[in-house]
Amino acid sequence: MSDDATALLHDPVTYETGVPFEVLHRLRRERGIVRVGEPEQVGWPEGPGYWLVLRHADVTAVLRDPATFSSHTGGTQIRDPATPQDLAYVRRMMLNMDPPEHSRLRRMLARSFTPRAVAALGERIAEHCRRIVDRMLAGPREVDFARDVAADLPLLTLADVLGVPAEDRLLLYDWSNRVIGWQDPDYAVSAAFDPSRGTDMAAKAITLRPEPGPDGRMPDPRSRAGMPDLYAYAALLGERKRTEPTGDVMSILMAQRDDAGGHVTIEEFENLFWLFAVAGNETLRNGIPGGMIALLTHPDARRALRADPGLLPDAVEEVLRWWTPVMVFRRTATKDTEIAGQPIAAGEKVVVSFASANRDEAVFAEPDVFDIHRRPTAHLAFGQGPHFCLGAQLARLQMRTLFAELLARTSWLGAAGEPTFLRSNFQRGVKRLPIRWEP
Repeated sequence: MSDDATALLHDPVTYETGVPFEVLHRLRRERGIVRVGEPEQVGWPEGPGYWLVLRHADVTAVLRDPATFSSHTGGTQIRDPATPQDLAYVRRMMLNMDPPEHSRLRRMLARSFTPRAVAALGERIAEHCRRIVDRMLAGPREVDFARDVAADLPLLTLADVLGVPAEDRLLLYDWSNRVIGWQDPDYAVSAAFDPSRGTDMAAKAITLRPEPGPDGRMPDPRSRAGMPDLYAYAALLGERKRTEPTGDVMSILMAQRDDAGGHVTIEEFENLFWLFAVAGNETLRNGIPGGMIALLTHPDARRALRADPGLLPDAVEEVLRWWTPVMVFRRTATKDTEIAGQPIAAGEKVVVSFASANRDEAVFAEPDVFDIHRRPTAHLAFGQGPHFCLGAQLARLQMRTLFAELLARTSWLGAAGEPTFLRSNFQRGVKRLPIRWEP
């Protein structure tokens, strides 16, 4: 194992030129789990380091054992919260809870996705995809697919799920940029939303939007003080959903009672809103351009999907495996334990690498090959265990519907330049993806 290799994996700048799969492959084969240091970086103080888990079987085992590998203890981001107050804040989010607290909110959310609500979302997704492609085809035959096509679909769908008025959806865009792209200078100060075009809720929230400090950086978006505009908006929306329900998923959630007869509190709604607005947006927003990159670089797959759209469900699973939008997640060991023969002490950070596990040759034949006929797929793009992504089916539906619409209404797709990737060791993000098309 080389210190240079693990430093490369940790450095967010590495991912501006792509994931170092060769390094992951070598370390996965040789060790399976490696120690990674946490040197000081811009916006990231020096940390104690962490264990990076690389093999599919070990990643799965960690995620299925929340009693030993906790989401609550230190949160699920590699970087430790800066203060005890910040840690207490992230612990209130469902993403950073362990059972049984996590189970209560998850059950209530799952019940809110009623068959009627899901059917309505499916119809809306189809409508959104038609309009997005209409807009693309009405413009020049060159487009930034990442921003002008892929980014809008999850925003529109999230607005439907959350009951956010469509005119406010670019608030979701800015919030997810600031949280996920805090390491990237293009995203950290995102301000695409025009308050003159939003609702009264947006107008009130935008007055609280923080400004960059003397160093040009925004406050930590993983602290409550770093996202006051998001929380103000969520509180207003939550109260409105409770008093003026509109039939969307969040209105259903706010009307529910849990097993003890209690409601979702406004604070719980605020944190669920944060989770949906950020995590629910960013994974799909990067998965869709990742799928386009796969199709641009594999013309045989593109031709096969045009000839037989019935291949799309398997193709979407392969995109999720091959691209893997979320590259890592963190847990904290609650007791002395062992992974792949390596002793792990209680309190140490354990980070699972989905990017590595999804290319584990012990599970996937020729894992670096993009193969839309690959079956079955055991990818971990949506996680595993109690935190398996609640929106997985909705994400799959959006990807299938958008690519079906694109392939049916174009005769040719090609690259119009090199993609630009996000500076992040967490999300495999695509900032720009210029493409050309023929109707």
